[in-house]
Amino acid sequence: MIAHLQVTSDDFQKPKVKNTVIKKIISSWQLYVFILPAFLFFLVFCYQPMYGVIIAWKDYNPALGIWGSPWVGWKYFTQFFHSYFFWDLIRNTLGISIYSLIVGFPLPIILALSLNELKDTFGKKFAQTITYAPNFISTVVIVGMLVAFLNPQTGLINHVVEFFGFKPINFMESPNWFKTVYVLSGVWQSTGWSSVIYMAALSGVDAQLHEAAIIDGASRLQRAWYINLPTIAPTIIILFIMSLGSLLNVGFEKIILMQNPLNQSSSDVISTFVYRAGLLNGQYSFASAVGVFNSVINAMVLILANSITKKFSEHSLW
Repeated sequence: MIAHLQVTSDDFQKPKVKNTVIKKIISSWQLYVFILPAFLFFLVFCYQPMYGVIIAWKDYNPALGIWGSPWVGWKYFTQFFHSYFFWDLIRNTLGISIYSLIVGFPLPIILALSLNELKDTFGKKFAQTITYAPNFISTVVIVGMLVAFLNPQTGLINHVVEFFGFKPINFMESPNWFKTVYVLSGVWQSTGWSSVIYMAALSGVDAQLHEAAIIDGASRLQRAWYINLPTIAPTIIILFIMSLGSLLNVGFEKIILMQNPLNQSSSDVISTFVYRAGLLNGQYSFASAVGVFNSVINAMVLILANSITKKFSEHSLW
């Protein structure tokens, strides 16, 4: 009898919970209308097409359609894992990603801390403008600038190399120089813009902490290290986890523009391979299988990085 009354009591409480949720939605309907366009965008262009990944397990034929094509199971995944170019793609992709992470991730933090110490308003704005501007240059223009500046005959960089008594270097056609050129040009383009979020985090530092530190005789470097850096530490951790989550997602557009037959041994990554296999060679199922593999590895790295960070610190994505 008591159990029966308990169930009955819970049943009476459920409509109240539902009514509370509905009332909250109705009371904040303006906010839901505000986010509706973004929700529809991701639903239509990101989530709705995801059903197409099943062609990775099918022998896709455009004439038969996705559902009409025959199932082949893990055939294309096995074919990719046993291919001679598998480890070359992994090595190039990880090499560029880790290189970019090591060089490019700390620099926006250093730049933000440096700009935060500038007291001259004009100098600070001028420095911000100079460092932010490259972000607004298109990738095509960036690659065109690289081709012009690194030309072995007429390039500005090689003129400097010759001035110091060395022979001109064909940077754009050398596999040994490809990763360095790609990473350093990307760092130049993105460092300033990436520092914006750290500048925003630094604006929340309590000025009284700096005043107390100055009274105690702390230098600017000490205040930056013991006050500013701990303040932006949560932001650094979150962005680092997100960077690890895209470890195998090397930018396609810039690499394909910089790539040529002479540097392909060093520049061929998963994204460029998927482009060639899927769009140029028409191997849709095989290219989809490679893309699914790439996404799964990125998701696993993201979850692992978040779990480790959550274990050793108070900050994580979830």
